[in-house]
Amino acid sequence: MRIYLPATWPMLARTVSTGTFEPLGGTAFALTPKLRESYTSGDDEELEYAAMSEAARASLRLLAVEFGLGEEGTPARRVVVAADSEDVTLRPDLDDGAVRVAGPVPVAKIVAVHVDLPEAEHAVRQAAGVVDRADLGDLDAEFLVGEVEDHDLAWYAGSELAFLVELG
Repeated sequence: MRIYLPATWPMLARTVSTGTFEPLGGTAFALTPKLRESYTSGDDEELEYAAMSEAARASLRLLAVEFGLGEEGTPARRVVVAADSEDVTLRPDLDDGAVRVAGPVPVAKIVAVHVDLPEAEHAVRQAAGVVDRADLGDLDAEFLVGEVEDHDLAWYAGSELAFLVELG
């Protein structure tokens, strides 16, 4: 199963140094039956994109925490790690595409990394500050989150992870 793991730049750096990705709370996103049911149409590729988008929004939440802790060196870029894993369980208590990963994900299982380009950083920083309010229906916050979601994430092969972190 292809899973999408929300992350931040410091999490990528730890992955390079340890050889494994540690999903926060074991949370990832995937094309689950519940996610499929929530869409009236769409092929697997479109629904995989929806799962990745949920992970990108979760990355905003992780960034909000890091910024709140004073991690000023953290680049304001959403990060989503795509990996293949069969060791997942469904999480019907969370978002439609949420799954739980049993443990760390080895670098060898990472197939791609999706990140914002530098030009999205201003929008990401603004959206990270209001993502919770957007989830609660604040229209101004929803607008800011929508602005960042208009930025496409760049794709890098899993084998490029170390180079991506180095270029950071």
